Amino acid sequence: MDIQRFVNRRNRFFDQMADGVAIFTSWPVQRRNADQDQAYRPDSDLYFLTGFEEQESAAILIKDGEFRRFVLFVRPRDPEQEQWVGFRAGVDGAVKDFAADQAYPIDEFESRLPDFLDKKANLYYEFGRHPEMDTKIFGAIEELKSGIRAGQFGPWTVTDPRTILWRMRQIKDDYDVKDLQKAADATAAGFLAAMKAVLPGMSERELASVVEFEFKRNGSQRVGFETICAAGNNGTILHYISNDAVIGPNDLVLLDAGAEVDMISADITRTFPASGKFTPMQKRVYEWVLKAQLAAVEAVKPGATYDEVSRAALEVLVDGLIDLGALEGTRDEIIETGAYRKYYMHRIGHWLGSDVHDVGVYHVNGKSITLEPGMVITIEPGLYFMDQPDTPEPLRAIGIRIEDDVLVVPGGRKILTSVVPKTVAEVEAFMADAGSWWRNLAPISVEK
Repeated sequence: MDIQRFVNRRNRFFDQMADGVAIFTSWPVQRRNADQDQAYRPDSDLYFLTGFEEQESAAILIKDGEFRRFVLFVRPRDPEQEQWVGFRAGVDGAVKDFAADQAYPIDEFESRLPDFLDKKANLYYEFGRHPEMDTKIFGAIEELKSGIRAGQFGPWTVTDPRTILWRMRQIKDDYDVKDLQKAADATAAGFLAAMKAVLPGMSERELASVVEFEFKRNGSQRVGFETICAAGNNGTILHYISNDAVIGPNDLVLLDAGAEVDMISADITRTFPASGKFTPMQKRVYEWVLKAQLAAVEAVKPGATYDEVSRAALEVLVDGLIDLGALEGTRDEIIETGAYRKYYMHRIGHWLGSDVHDVGVYHVNGKSITLEPGMVITIEPGLYFMDQPDTPEPLRAIGIRIEDDVLVVPGGRKILTSVVPKTVAEVEAFMADAGSWWRNLAPISVEK
């Protein structure tokens, strides 16, 4: 780990905060059952500023003019616990390996907190996420204010640190882009495997397992979100994660998944035929969605707005709905009335980064924000025709979404996930040797 990247981030945060104290805490540990905890993932903001991944931790940033100090509270070293659940950095490691100016055991956080808050007018803290920690911080502030006659006082102004952090996280630096490409490459490997592995008669869960297997052996520590592996009519359910149906011979498979690598997540969607060949109607719908996706990707550039990118896809999708016989009327009428929402009920995509639906606003004062170099957005139009009586019969049970991760660069855009086939010809050619992944499976980390 290059700890300097986190030092640089803290310095950028310090530059933008007023004199005072900023507090960032880890997610609370959640019990799964009996003596097992849920798999732990660090808090994105805490990690973004510190690089520290352990549970039961907190960071305090202190600024007073030119004075700046970074304090970490961590679990102390405990040989018995480490024998059971793994190494801890401890107080010494927090200073040595994570560049903290001071470090203390996390059990001392509450008792030391008033000292850090005393005579600090401003507090940067996100209330409402961790109720137990909120109570400790409120308690420390009230304790200080009760000592006002002795010269004590706690922060009078509380500011959400996301007013600084969201902007920092939204504009990716070179480190972020490199990690995003790693995540995109691992995710792409999973998709390429799935397209080579799918066979009618498989369960959705088995195919999802292929994807996640490839993620991990290509460097992913975890999935960025629950894998969506939806066959047939299940592909019309936007966030279908049951993954428990059998893939039929004429089904389309809508696969939406993302590998997380070093706390950065990618997000790809592809829709492909289980048989390796699209039916004529599946092909017609698919080519309209692809045309919309390409139009939106082409619209991504510095100076364009999020709404303009979204509109580029929407106009094509509405033209497609008219051509397919799903809707009647003119493009403008259908957009004005929102009739298209029956078949396309989401917008074009979302910011991508430390969280799969990453932080950052889309509109300010009612106006769509302007894209800038360093922003990363998913482009994912879709059409969803549920198998129900009011859907035109030829379109029933066809759900198609196509998604890529797009980095805004000076003069245009860079698609981070372009290696995964997406034209009809590319998909069918790539899937021509059905089930070949199973025959060619071999460790990728062992020299042949």
